[in-house]
Amino acid sequence: MESTVYFAPARATRWDYSASQIAGLERLIERLDFGTAIGEGEYVAIKTHFGSQGAHRIVRPRFLRVLADAVKAAGGKPFVCDTVRIQGWDYLEVANQNGINAQSVGCPVILADGLFGCDSIAVPAGPVLGSVQVASAIHDAPAMIVVSHCKGHIGSGYGGAIKNLAMGGVAGRHRSGDWKQARGHLHAASGESSVIRDPELCTLCLQCLHVCPTEAISETDDGLVVDDEKCWRCGRCERVCPEGAIRLEKRGEDEFQMALAEGTQAVLSTFAPGKVLYFNFVVEVQPECDCMPTADTPVVQDQGILAGMDIVAVEQAALDLINNAVPLPGSLAEDRGVQAGQRILAETVGVDGQLHVDAAAQIGLGSRAYELSAV
Repeated sequence: MESTVYFAPARATRWDYSASQIAGLERLIERLDFGTAIGEGEYVAIKTHFGSQGAHRIVRPRFLRVLADAVKAAGGKPFVCDTVRIQGWDYLEVANQNGINAQSVGCPVILADGLFGCDSIAVPAGPVLGSVQVASAIHDAPAMIVVSHCKGHIGSGYGGAIKNLAMGGVAGRHRSGDWKQARGHLHAASGESSVIRDPELCTLCLQCLHVCPTEAISETDDGLVVDDEKCWRCGRCERVCPEGAIRLEKRGEDEFQMALAEGTQAVLSTFAPGKVLYFNFVVEVQPECDCMPTADTPVVQDQGILAGMDIVAVEQAALDLINNAVPLPGSLAEDRGVQAGQRILAETVGVDGQLHVDAAAQIGLGSRAYELSAV
């Protein structure tokens, strides 16, 4: 059964406000009719990604403001949120540096799992994960708008709404200090993954140390040391090492992709049907996640904004837009010889994000079949 996905194209072919991307977002909001999902006085989580120092290709505050204002117009009380990645205070400062604050978006900006990343509720998940710790402010909110910047990702291959919820809707920490009971659980659900380091190849460039979100890598008189208890197995160190001196043992990509689907299902299970809306911004499609300390040039031209109530359909539409585009010159896609007609992100990043979209459809989160309706 096809789901309707609304689409506001990025192209502006005339000098008129109605042709702007902001006006397109306003039309998407009208089509979705916020009043049907948001009750009078309800708190509404606007879940997005705050970016990082050096990574600026996030969903811009202007768009978040339009969404927050629409929530207010529908009678809701919006708050923009993400979960702890680096230390909470520092992450809020990153958000502020990237222009996301109460003044710019017109509503509170919070960490859904608290300043220390430990505020969460255990929620049952599928057979791969067992359970996840859903961030308390997301768990307790009656409604949610998922605002995702579509791009590549080192682990998932593609980062959109599913990745936004599975990894960003769960707590970054756990009071026990055990990463297996927080976000790190998704990266190594089986617990079999571990970091392997070859000191002979290491040149002490320290890129791995600076990119680690949990400070699991430290420099000593004897070289670099990896604290296995702190490590989330996220793979950033492996991604940035220019010498191949640090890597993760085979993690089982299929398991990780299914874990993303299960994590998303667990987060969504805390909401009543029809209370979650999705906006996918298929713009500035860089090859890396917004959590990396830099932003590479986009691999394809801006496509536009997608919106709908079926997370799988919205995700499939985003992947199709990206894969049907032409790889841009001067991008990582060109560096790797990716041609039009190929799965652009999969070939560029080396991991096929279609796997977790398929997994989400398999466990009943939505339909890959959709009808695209331009606004």
